[in-house]
Amino acid sequence: METEIFVNALAALAQASRLAIFRVLVQTGPCGLSAGKISEATGISPSSLSFHLKELSHADMVTSRQDGRFVIYTANFATMNALLTFLTENCCGGNPCAPVCTPACSTTQETTS
Repeated sequence: METEIFVNALAALAQASRLAIFRVLVQTGPCGLSAGKISEATGISPSSLSFHLKELSHADMVTSRQDGRFVIYTANFATMNALLTFLTENCCGGNPCAPVCTPACSTTQETTS
């Protein structure tokens, strides 16, 4: 059953507009944003935004709360962290991960002749 939850979360994020919305909400933090502010930040029309927020909400990737006459949307950090844990729990077979790549810049500049 747990896998199904993560599949739904990944499916919700596997669409450009929903990924953009989620990233904006992650950057905003726990204060969240109103739908109007999300629309401004992402350039997504309000009618499309409503659909995408519903999909993210059904996947438990965002939560909403009433604040006066506004609905404030927030990234669900608990679900996000659980998804990241699920994706990385068997990373490197339980061994410490080696750096994937070496730095592109060194601390000393080399000159070429």
